[in-house]
Amino acid sequence: MRTATLDPAQRAEALAEMAERELDVLVVGGGIVGAGTALDAATRGLSTGLIEARDWASGTSSRSSKLIHGGLRYLEMLDFPLVREALKERGLLLERLAPHLVKPVPFLYPLQHRGWERLYAGTGVALYDVMSMAKGHGRGLPSHRHLSRTRALRVAPCLRKDALVGALQYYDAEVDDARFVATLVRTAASYGAKVANRARVTGFLREGERVVGVRVEDVEGGGEYEIRARQVVNATGVWTDDTQGLVGERGQFHVKASKGIHLVVPKDRIHSSTGLILRTEKSVLFVIPWGRHWIVGTTDTEWDLDKAHPAASSADIDYLLEHVNSVLAVPLTRDDVEGVYAGLRPLLAGESEATSKLSREHTVAHPVPGLVVVAGGKYTTYRVMAEDAVDAAVHGLDRRVADSVTEEIPLLGAEGYPAMWNARERIAERSGLHVARVEHLLNRYGSMADQLLDLIAADPTLGEPLRHADDYLRAEIVYAASHEGARHLDDVLTRRTRISIETFDRGTRSAREAAELMAPVLGWDEDQIAREVEHYEKRVEAERESQRQPDDLTADAARLGAPDIVPL
Repeated sequence: MRTATLDPAQRAEALAEMAERELDVLVVGGGIVGAGTALDAATRGLSTGLIEARDWASGTSSRSSKLIHGGLRYLEMLDFPLVREALKERGLLLERLAPHLVKPVPFLYPLQHRGWERLYAGTGVALYDVMSMAKGHGRGLPSHRHLSRTRALRVAPCLRKDALVGALQYYDAEVDDARFVATLVRTAASYGAKVANRARVTGFLREGERVVGVRVEDVEGGGEYEIRARQVVNATGVWTDDTQGLVGERGQFHVKASKGIHLVVPKDRIHSSTGLILRTEKSVLFVIPWGRHWIVGTTDTEWDLDKAHPAASSADIDYLLEHVNSVLAVPLTRDDVEGVYAGLRPLLAGESEATSKLSREHTVAHPVPGLVVVAGGKYTTYRVMAEDAVDAAVHGLDRRVADSVTEEIPLLGAEGYPAMWNARERIAERSGLHVARVEHLLNRYGSMADQLLDLIAADPTLGEPLRHADDYLRAEIVYAASHEGARHLDDVLTRRTRISIETFDRGTRSAREAAELMAPVLGWDEDQIAREVEHYEKRVEAERESQRQPDDLTADAARLGAPDIVPL
């Protein structure tokens, strides 16, 4: 296996090669499920293509709660199979598939009632731990523990004393969701999948009733391609119904979008050594440790406006602040909010009108010959969804195909990561970087951190932090364009890094420097640099304006004030 590099030349070659000969499987949609499906198909020995209309993970898969979890609240709904499945996947990701990207995180659940609540919640968390150990998938996470109010306030001094009578602490895991998807795409490409972002499906090719491929517009380079495949997999998430519309088939199920928003605040605004999970009238609220920040979320409301750019309204932000402040000794204010992001959950529409009650189970269907649709599910269970989608596609191939092996396939950067982590002080001495910088690189790139260290050795200025976003090194901006398929400034500041939500200026003060670092890799002239920076600044202002609006309609209209960038 070679380590694939997603640079501009690779993208052009992949599009040309996909158009040259019929593939076994073509996956449409470059989010977590599409990327996972491409890896599953490629590692079964199938010729595989993966196309994405915008950037990798540009939809739901970059705007989640960043959690890899079993879904503790699904136990309350008695959805034991979903929880069991998700806990197994959590264990695989932590230990085998992506230990460099998926990390344990503690959560404190404050108890507000004496007696019965400790018994009720404690039984649920104990069951969660027991289910995670089934079939050897406990994977080293500490067991839950019961805390008195005094001990709870020691680990989370941020809590109001009258907000709890005691607490439970348990463990789950977290991930940088967009980075995970980008790594998953590169892993699929390393096993032979042809991958291209900024390649939009404009129609499906039919021969009678059978789907035999797609028409694709190259959004970056211009031109159109016809890509033929024996099986096409629709893995477009909240766009599932829209994609089915291009086929001329309504589909066997509907996908409904539920909006969830999150706030990002600096670490010093909430004094705690643990994350928090709070019950609300509709769902649960998380306060999640995130480097030098906290993520606070989420909401759960129906969304039927623009799917590409869901907008957070002023009412959404007020809702989160009100609920988290109900337990904090020092309340958060609007001035504490560094970043805001909104994402859409793809829920399978059922009998309930409330999105919080819709199913998080996934469904795979074969609506017409040659087409497989996969939808629903949770980020954590993407690998199972991908396996099921490829199993369905294999039924349409008239030959024997191997079973899925992705349970045994580590993502790029996983192999060698523990050894490099143990050697991080020596790596720091050799590279001239502070050990904290080396740890940062290892936890974002795993053993591929060597590639960034090589860039820094060739140009020591790349070992300096990015001005106004000093958590990130200048090398990471170059690497995003040269190795990770980033095509625009927005890709880098929003998804390859998280500068857009981790700084109070939302990345505007870093934009020019980042664009100049990307320019030599992508062949930008001064005019294109200026266009990229201007577009990014307009996008940030449109998002800020949307967050001042009172409701979804006005927020959506404000956000659409900044159109997507169109290449020259």
